[in-house]
Order: sequence, then C-alpha cells, then structure tokens
Amino acid sequence: MSEEAAQSLSLAAYGRLLKSNRDFRLLWLSQVVSEIGDWLYAVTVYALLLDLTGTAESVGFAVVLQLIPQVFVSPAAGVLNDRLPRRYVMIFADVARVFIVLAMIFVDSASMVWLAYLVLTLETVMWSLFEPGRSAIIPTLAPEPQEQLVANALSSVTWSVNLAFGAGLGGAIALHFGRDAVFLIDAATFVVSAFLLMGIRARERHAERLPPFHLRDLIDFKPVLEGLNYVRHDGRRLATMLVKAGMGLMGAHWVILPIFGDRVFRVADSATAGMSVLFMARGVGSLIGSFSTGIWAKNDERRMRQGIFWAFLIAGASYVVLSGAPTLTIAALAVMAGHAGSSQAWVFSTTMLQRTTEDRFRGRVFSADFAGLFLMMSAVSYVASHLIDGGVNVRTIALATGLVSLIPALLWWRAQRLWSDGRTPPPAGAVQSD
Repeated sequence: MSEEAAQSLSLAAYGRLLKSNRDFRLLWLSQVVSEIGDWLYAVTVYALLLDLTGTAESVGFAVVLQLIPQVFVSPAAGVLNDRLPRRYVMIFADVARVFIVLAMIFVDSASMVWLAYLVLTLETVMWSLFEPGRSAIIPTLAPEPQEQLVANALSSVTWSVNLAFGAGLGGAIALHFGRDAVFLIDAATFVVSAFLLMGIRARERHAERLPPFHLRDLIDFKPVLEGLNYVRHDGRRLATMLVKAGMGLMGAHWVILPIFGDRVFRVADSATAGMSVLFMARGVGSLIGSFSTGIWAKNDERRMRQGIFWAFLIAGASYVVLSGAPTLTIAALAVMAGHAGSSQAWVFSTTMLQRTTEDRFRGRVFSADFAGLFLMMSAVSYVASHLIDGGVNVRTIALATGLVSLIPALLWWRAQRLWSDGRTPPPAGAVQSD
C-alpha cells in the first residue's frame, strides 16, 4: 500500500475528508440531523406501542412494518435511483417524511394504533428510496478508493453516534416534554436534511445517456432483471451482497432490547429509560466497530473479508452473554460488543460492493442489498415477538439469536473459496451484463 493510502486511513482522515470535500460534507450533515431525529422517534414509538397495547407483538409488528415494505419497494427504489439524480430522490423522501412523521401526533389511544402502523409503513417506503441513493452516491462524491472506505466508516460512525445520542435524548425529551415534542423535532430534522442535500453540486452521470424517465418505468421489470443478471456474473459480488442478509439474523434485537428495557431492566420504573440505555449501548458499540474498521483493515480487502467473519462471531457470542446478563451494566456491555461486530461487517461489505459495482447499477444493487437485510430482520423480529407473547422468556430468545447468528459466519467462511484463486473481485465496470 502506498504511503498516501496509509495516511488516508489515519484518525485524521475523517476530518480531512469533511474539510476538503464540500459535497460529502453536506451529505454527512444531512445524515447527522435526520438520524438523530430517527432515533429520538424510534425509542418513543416502541414505548408508545407498549403503553397502548401491553404486548411484545405490537413492537414486533412495528418492526416488521419498518422493514418489510423495503423488500417490496426495493425494485422500484433501485430503478428510481439508477434513472434519476439520486440527490433529487433523497430530497423527495425527506420532504415526504416531514408530513408522515407529524401524523404520529394523532396516535393517542389504543383505537388509533392503526395510524401508528400506517405511519411506520409510509416512512419505511420513503427510507427505502433514500438510503440506497445515499450509499450509491458516495462513490460519486468520494471517487478515490481510499476515500470510499473513510466515507463509509465515517457514515457508520455517525450512525452509531446518532443512535447513542438520539436514543438517550429521545427518552429524556419524552419523559420531560412528552412524545409530541419528539415527533415535532423529528419532522424538523427532515426539513434541515432536505435543505442540505439541495446544496450538493456534484454531477451525477449515471443516467445521462438514458431516455427520459416515465412513471410506467416503475412497473418495467427489465431493469430489475438486468440488475439480477449483473450480480450473478460474479459469485464474490453476490456473496458480499448477502452479508447484510446474514446480519439480519440478529434482527430480533429490535424486539429483544425494548422488552429487556420494559420487563427486565427498568430504570426509575421507566420502560423508555431502560430501552434508551440499551439502545445507547448499541450505538456506542457500533461507534467502536465503525471507527476501528479503517484503522484495522488499512484499505486491504483481504482484511475486510477476515473482519466480516470475526464480526459475525463476535455478534453471536455477545447475544449469548446478553441472555444471561444479571445486571443492566453487563447487558449493555454485551449489546455494545455485539453491535461493534455488526457495524464492522456493514462497513466492509458496503465498501467492497461500492468498489466492484458499476455506477449505473449501484441503485439496484444497494436496494437489493438492503432488501435482503430487511426481509431477514422482519421475519426474525416477528417470530421473536410472537414467541415472547406466547410465554417464551426474552432471555431464551436472546440466546437463540446469538446461536443463530453463527450460521452466516460459517457460510461466509465457506464463501472465501471464491477468492481462493488469489484474484481480487473485478473493479466496477469490468463486468458487463448480458
């Protein structure tokens, strides 16, 4: 590795990227404000549903509605992000979420829970348009390979900080000012995010030679099939795209952590406070995992692949520990370790995909990438909530989650033979679709 590449992975690299790259800085600031709002909102919604229904299944169903629509929207989201400027797609999603989130204010009784579910569904649809575009636009804003690893690590670090800060702040705001204040703040963050994205000036060239976009193109499955055909050309690209689906086996934590906070580790007799501590621990762990990726991997893809394997093992072991945690402190440390591992796998798999996917296919590839993750997460979350309401102890569910998470570690280890010829995956543009 060159001295320049090594320096690019130093701790100061994050500051240099933000200082020198105006467009990426705006994208990053957009992420900061909107994700803090998201985490203020998430913890509050779970606590609201538990208060109004008293069942774990209400949280499990909410998680499904925050995940499964992405699977169905994925084909259209991928096409939109490959046919239109991704910045415009993200701005539209932000503006729509302002009004969607404000509707949560009207959920004030058990008879209005249906509205909460509708809001969660619509918000997920907008997220499904936004997030693949954000992942796909990063190589446009940060075109150098070493910049991409730094950019992805910084994005993951930021997500982690936002989770830790937002979850804790959300619990405090809801406790002192009420839930409606949380929903108002979340809506305001999307306004700020949209304005920041409007300032990005980078030219997006992925759709320049394509014909004008028409709404009927959303039901034209030729681009979807073209994207599937593109992925299957290289088994290494396909295996990398399935890493997030493997991470989805840990998706039961969306139910496990709220239930632990509500029934096992209440703080000052507050379910919201207990949840906030565990979600903060999740955020801190993700921060540690994300921040260490560039330092440890040093832009070396072989190390990234090794890191994904160890990330799965750490994540699985941590939930085994959580299942027997006697105190909130030990539970928080276990959650912290587990999500340090999962964030490492996220950064490495995202960077590897960006490097080996042509710009014109990135929207579809990352939509499919997220679809696999959310399909798996929604399935295990719903099953976990159903089992808890059926009498299965939440500690048993945590143990099962840890053991099941070892499966993707084994599959990824076996997939390494795809790289055994010593060749690196083809760079973006090297593989053409039929």
